[in-house]
Amino acid sequence: MTRTFLLEQFSALKPTMAMAAPAVQGAALDPKHKVGQIFFSQGGDDPIIEADRRRKDDSSGPRERADAPQRHRTDGGGQPAGDSSGSSGGWGAPPSGGGGGGGGWTAPPTGTGSTGGGGSTGGMSIVGIIVLLVVVAAGYFLFGGSSTPTPSSTDNSLPTATPVISGAATAVPGPTQAIAVSGTAIKGQKWLVMLYQDADDPALEQDIFVDMNEAERAGSDQNVQIVSQLDRYKGAFTGDGNWTGARRYVVTKNDDLNKIGSQLVKDLGVVDSSDPNTLVDFATWAMKTYPADKYALILSDHGMGWPGGMTDPAGDGRSVPDAPLAQAVGSQMFLSDIDSALGKIRANTGIDKFEFVGLDACLMSSIEVLDALAPSARYAVTSEETEPSLGWAYTSFLNSLKANPAMTGGDLAQKVVSSYIVDDQRILDDTARSAFSGSRASAAQVSQQLTRDVTLTAVDLGGMPTLMSAVNGLAYSLQSANQQPVAQARQYTQAYTNVFDENLPSPYIDLGNFVQLLQQYKPSGDIATALTKVQSAMQGVVLAEKHGTDKPGATGVSIYFPNSTLYKSPVSGPQSYTKIANRFATESVWDNFLDFHYTGSKFTQAPEVVGVPSRTDTITSPAAGGLQVSALRASGQEVAPGQSLTLSADVTGKNVGYIKFFTGYFDKAANSINIVDTDYLESPNTQQLNGLYYPVWGDGSKFTVQFKWEPIVFGINDGTKTVQALLTPQTYGAQASDAIYTVDGMYTFVSSGETRYARLYFRDGNLQQVLGYTGQDGTGAARAVTPQKGDKFTVNQKWMDLDANGQATGIADQPGDTLTFGDTPFVWKSLDAAAGDYVVGFIVEDIDGNQFPTYTNVTVK
Repeated sequence: MTRTFLLEQFSALKPTMAMAAPAVQGAALDPKHKVGQIFFSQGGDDPIIEADRRRKDDSSGPRERADAPQRHRTDGGGQPAGDSSGSSGGWGAPPSGGGGGGGGWTAPPTGTGSTGGGGSTGGMSIVGIIVLLVVVAAGYFLFGGSSTPTPSSTDNSLPTATPVISGAATAVPGPTQAIAVSGTAIKGQKWLVMLYQDADDPALEQDIFVDMNEAERAGSDQNVQIVSQLDRYKGAFTGDGNWTGARRYVVTKNDDLNKIGSQLVKDLGVVDSSDPNTLVDFATWAMKTYPADKYALILSDHGMGWPGGMTDPAGDGRSVPDAPLAQAVGSQMFLSDIDSALGKIRANTGIDKFEFVGLDACLMSSIEVLDALAPSARYAVTSEETEPSLGWAYTSFLNSLKANPAMTGGDLAQKVVSSYIVDDQRILDDTARSAFSGSRASAAQVSQQLTRDVTLTAVDLGGMPTLMSAVNGLAYSLQSANQQPVAQARQYTQAYTNVFDENLPSPYIDLGNFVQLLQQYKPSGDIATALTKVQSAMQGVVLAEKHGTDKPGATGVSIYFPNSTLYKSPVSGPQSYTKIANRFATESVWDNFLDFHYTGSKFTQAPEVVGVPSRTDTITSPAAGGLQVSALRASGQEVAPGQSLTLSADVTGKNVGYIKFFTGYFDKAANSINIVDTDYLESPNTQQLNGLYYPVWGDGSKFTVQFKWEPIVFGINDGTKTVQALLTPQTYGAQASDAIYTVDGMYTFVSSGETRYARLYFRDGNLQQVLGYTGQDGTGAARAVTPQKGDKFTVNQKWMDLDANGQATGIADQPGDTLTFGDTPFVWKSLDAAAGDYVVGFIVEDIDGNQFPTYTNVTVK
């Protein structure tokens, strides 16, 4: 087979829409809102699609009116008083879309223009911000910034470390010698279970502390010795005497979920749990002190996928991998560190392999992570998606191990998966469940709520060489495929939380689901064979997997496949990927395939040749649609609450992914624009592909999208007050009630006053989940936060500041109003928009995430 782009290897884009389940008619999604109707012009040429917003206004009776947003500035209208980004430098993505406006950060200085389709003149100067506005509507790229980095850029100008905590913890009296559990173990069935519990984080300290208490409800016996190294955070969760630092325990039987009753072995004081040497020291000590027949090691903390995880504010600026991402995020245990640490432990103790390694952390069930674990362990448990704050059901699977110590690591892995969520003590215990959920919900209700988004996989690492070989074969064969359908499959594959930028397509896609979608293009020859081999190899690796209804495409293992924007960045691209996931990069040709996909660079089957684009390579996306969007037309320039304007634009081109609209309020006094609303527009049809839902827009020819805009915005109500908030669309869903939206802000823990950048997730008007991030801008490792009564959330506002000529100078985050968690769950609420001048428009996205905006100005009376 030749290495040419053979169209016959995959069918064209259009057949994909006919291959899946019957389309769901948009008008049937919600009888109250007749949307998605298709009309035709008098000449019968271009269809006119009448769309509605995805997030419905279901208010009854009069609405409250929102207050006019106000930009807080101190320089008289030039630069923002707060922190801003977007004018120069940093890790930012290039400007989205491609088209009019001269290709820079600012749109034409006047007019109601568009990108891709040319502009028109007239209008207010505030439309000069719109190109920058569309970047904000898409989400600001990893760690901010705006310049276009070259593929080999190594600019590491960001803060590189978290604060160092100096000093030592107060000594706690107690034994320092090893403590053994009495009794005679069954020959060949002695287990040592090591819990490396890095709770040195305000968002998860209490959760990991309770995991330790859950392990105590099982406790050690003569066949299963359990030891823990628990590192607590200074100043967050105050339970159990509010001690800090790290301690080692022999885990003994104790039913109290609020206090540790195990035998203290040693108080270590302040340690850096993100340092792989700390892990090596703990495991080496445990294995030499409590020798066993089988060894299980479980690491608990934040996870980021191939970048690694295990953060610690006590990080001392130790040497990190020579990769831009490592320089940006600072102290954590990178994947290469975990790989190396496991190898050192084996060398120190003389064992061949761990029987079981568990990563009780988010996003770690990727082929890159599993390849790093394979040389050191026989079996593993990992999660493709973020984990709820509960963590694993320690009491359940440890009791199963005690009841049958003859089980293998594979048996244990399957017990961890089957017990996940449903057997957790914080769900089964009535008192703990009430404290955890803040309600009187039943165990079944809480479990059902939490399992909707979860994934967990039991892995036989002995099958990894076969899977690696199969993925290498697929990557090599895909050189002979038309790359546009491959890019389509990437876009439509089940994906997981994006730690780089939540509003760009996630680079973490499900490997099995990706293969399934490629097979729907009905490939032939080497590609068809390669796809079948990957599926077969997956069956040999995945012993068991659990996924919720909101992750229908999950098959147990993910793989890194970024869009072109993430691939261009040295932080999220190959400059970091190949160094941090270094074992995978040297044992696979997947990195070479990514290089080929975006630059056309051919490669051989030699995996040791790492695929990193050169400075001269041009990175382009096969999924870029070459879209053109006309100037936005409005039926009027003024509107009042209860009224509407009809907005319309012509879209020409293929590969339309989503069409969104946005609304920005112009603060004249501060010369700044506040983004007050963004949402999906609903297409006439909703397409289902392997349980995932996407809008369908046209067939590659020209169409007109039309939308009746009513001046409403949204706020979050905590039971006491309503705070206006920007709800950003995340997941389209089968119908409007399934769409997911997020609100960014700062979370404050009432127990300590600690703050953490956090994100609220809403569905059908109700708060579903809170994620806290290790980064200060919604980047870094994520972990679910369990709100406690009195915790607060300060809504984040996005502002575009303009200069004297009406051109954008940067993007600034500004704290908005604060909500308080109490007895009433958070819900969203529609509001009449404040009177004033607005920028409104459409954002047309291709399936690579490139954006083509069009806009106009209106006045709300």
